[in-house]
Amino acid sequence: MFMGEYRHGLDSKNRMIIPARFRDELGSTFVLTKGLDGCLTIYTESQWTAMIEKLEKLPNTKRETRLYIRGLTSKAIECSLDSQGRIQLPQFLVNEAAIIKQCVVIGAADHVEIWSEDRWNAYDQEASDSFEDIAESLTEFLQ
Repeated sequence: MFMGEYRHGLDSKNRMIIPARFRDELGSTFVLTKGLDGCLTIYTESQWTAMIEKLEKLPNTKRETRLYIRGLTSKAIECSLDSQGRIQLPQFLVNEAAIIKQCVVIGAADHVEIWSEDRWNAYDQEASDSFEDIAESLTEFLQ
């Protein structure tokens, strides 16, 4: 399981450190793509394969299915860590996530997310302000 929050910066070549706690679980290669809520998402190879298999079961006659699959897969790249535990983010994904210099890497249970520091701070504040209300509204799903 991925958990925790780590703050890192991008260097001049858009390289960023993947937290050491995530490296072993991610494996030698993994998939980076556009995520939800304005972040980037990292999936292990097995998670990516399982997700694509589920998406392929959706009716491709539905416009929403085609839009989501295209949006997810067209932005996806295969990554591997360099000798210093870094990945290089392509410029189109840096732009997608509005990362200027600083970013936040979070563990989100079954995947890893990369956020621009500004977006994460705003999102985290909103989520913190309504944490109890959100928990209460999800109670029926947790039984």
